[in-house]
Amino acid sequence: MKKLINDPDHVVDEMLDGIAAAHADVIRRLPGWNVLVRKDAPMIGKVGLVSGGGSGHEPAHAGFIGENMLDAAVAGEVFTSPAPDQILEAIKAVDSGNGVLLIVKNYSGDVMNFDMAAEMAAAEGIDTEQVVIKDDIAVENEEDRRGVAGTVLVHKIVGTAVEEGLNLQEAAELAHQVSGSMKSMGVSLQPSTVPASGKPGFSLAEDEIELGTGIHGEPGMERKKLKPADAITEELLEKVMAELEVSSGDEAAVLVNGQGATPLMELYIMYRKAEEILTEKNISVKKAMVGEYMTSLEMAGCSFTLLKLDSTLNKYLP
Repeated sequence: MKKLINDPDHVVDEMLDGIAAAHADVIRRLPGWNVLVRKDAPMIGKVGLVSGGGSGHEPAHAGFIGENMLDAAVAGEVFTSPAPDQILEAIKAVDSGNGVLLIVKNYSGDVMNFDMAAEMAAAEGIDTEQVVIKDDIAVENEEDRRGVAGTVLVHKIVGTAVEEGLNLQEAAELAHQVSGSMKSMGVSLQPSTVPASGKPGFSLAEDEIELGTGIHGEPGMERKKLKPADAITEELLEKVMAELEVSSGDEAAVLVNGQGATPLMELYIMYRKAEEILTEKNISVKKAMVGEYMTSLEMAGCSFTLLKLDSTLNKYLP
């Protein structure tokens, strides 16, 4: 597949330079590191928030740096975990003496490297806490569930809360609450191609879809024939609602996330049906987010995330 790149070996470095240049009023790049940092970090009196992971999921995570969001994002190579020393530099750059919360998607490399970075930070006298996001219900074993687009809701809610003064332990507890109150599931219509390999991650016939694919092109739980958007929305949302155990009278936030090559037109068609289903079940949508938040390069498809709200989450969800 054609790509607007120069050298596949330099895509991440050049991307980070481009992001820093385009948004120089908000963020800066740490010289020599694959780390983007909020321009005014560290902020005195505030817990630092750091997230990250492999590149290829833009705007995640660098696109969520700023007020009421992240203080830093660490970028690995495409679909590859960032190294511990890169993560440590991000931690050091945002710590004001109040500690740093690490928001980590549940992939073995990410978890291992963020753990190592936390140990290195402790050796330098920096307190950290971690939350590992496991919102993808396509994986049956809950402990093995992948972190996907719901991670962005943790950024938003905890980011707002720490701006309002939550300490490190309180921020970690809130992050765990958000993580435990949401579920996600996706569907793919076509794969993505990693620049270095030049080959699609998997193959689908023109009339096929894959339910439950991961954000790195991991296989899903089931391959089916293509259906109309309403039928796909109903199937995904029913699975998510069953896992989350929402019921009549509940309040929720809904995130419809594009995987990289799906027009907004189609995402809004999906959201339209989702809100119709939720309204019929007397579930009130208090926050709707539709767009590309965590992509998979140029994969076509989308995911649904449902977050069950209570008074605390409502307070901090902008």
